[in-house]
Amino acid sequence: MSARKARPPKSGAPSRAKSTARPRAKAAGAAREIPADRFFRDIVASMRNGVVAVTRDGRIAFINDVACRTFGCKVTPAHLGRPFFDVLKNTPDVVRILAGAFDLSTLPNRAELRLKPSGKVIGYTLSHVRDERGRVTGAALFFKDLTRVEQIEERERLRDRLAALGEMAAAIAHEVKNPLAGIEVMAGLLKRQVPDSADAQAILGDIIKEAKMANAIVLEVLEFVRPIRLQVEHVALGEVLQSAITMAESKVPRRDVVVSCALADRLPDLHGDPYQLRQLFTNLLTNAFEALGGRGRVAITAGPLVPDEEGATPDSHVPPSALIEITDDGPGVPSDLLDKIFNPFFTTKPQGSGLGLAIVRKIVDAHDGQIDVSLRPSGGTSFRVTLPLASGEQLFA
Repeated sequence: MSARKARPPKSGAPSRAKSTARPRAKAAGAAREIPADRFFRDIVASMRNGVVAVTRDGRIAFINDVACRTFGCKVTPAHLGRPFFDVLKNTPDVVRILAGAFDLSTLPNRAELRLKPSGKVIGYTLSHVRDERGRVTGAALFFKDLTRVEQIEERERLRDRLAALGEMAAAIAHEVKNPLAGIEVMAGLLKRQVPDSADAQAILGDIIKEAKMANAIVLEVLEFVRPIRLQVEHVALGEVLQSAITMAESKVPRRDVVVSCALADRLPDLHGDPYQLRQLFTNLLTNAFEALGGRGRVAITAGPLVPDEEGATPDSHVPPSALIEITDDGPGVPSDLLDKIFNPFFTTKPQGSGLGLAIVRKIVDAHDGQIDVSLRPSGGTSFRVTLPLASGEQLFA
């Protein structure tokens, strides 16, 4: 038998081997054709840390959303390619760091910076960007918002200081309390024995008045150093604020001071101690009434805290909270004293004990909250209190 010759395929009809090889080769090529530049940009844009990259000639090459929120700037695609000192003009410290990046051979790693004027704290690393030949073509700033971490650390340091101060103050207060009571009683007895002497009556009346004032300070010291044991329950914020207004009026005459209270609709209850929260807002309102001296306005607002307001990053883990703001249009606090007003025994009042705002800070800390004070551009002081909503008793451990 003669061997059959293989017939060549007809023109225009590809062989089976070729028809199967082409799709596979095409699929393999598609798998290799990953849009690397876009993919890596998506990675950086999705990072939970802030990233800013600039070119050697000082232009913005990239900035992610976390950096925009932290720096308080809005960057659109049109901003890319613009000078970074123009885009980041609200954060001069960051501009300074980026401007010096190309003059340093060793760049800072794990450094910290407090941003002005926001007061936020960031931990950052600065790196050079190099091309395939090793030439520096830009710089990249990577950072994490450490504001919340610093606040927690400062709170712990304050608690340690207060614990040591409290032990000493409690011992002194107990020793002073009994003699003060004796002075007040004896001055009262003597006052009844000299009813006809106007001068003696006046002097003894002053002695009794000063003894009572000193005793009130001692009681305030004892209350301050006593550990707070919260009786936690669901608390209606509106009821607490109304009660605090009434109590503040009983301590300081309100006279012509206008008080307005605006609460957000359907604000959830707080999870805290109603007595301690009432004292917190009573102390703040008392301070406001004293600062106004009988004339002016006090505005109270309360609503849910919006994390973006505070520049919170996605990993901030900010619990659902209420933001209460108490603002007055009085003379305000001198700017150089703002950092001291929560310190125990610090006061600008002739007859003050310096414990009112220290107790406020202590109550806020016990509720795992936060309090800030600022001066209004038009005059007056604003206290912002952030308190977690019902989120479990573990907050108060």
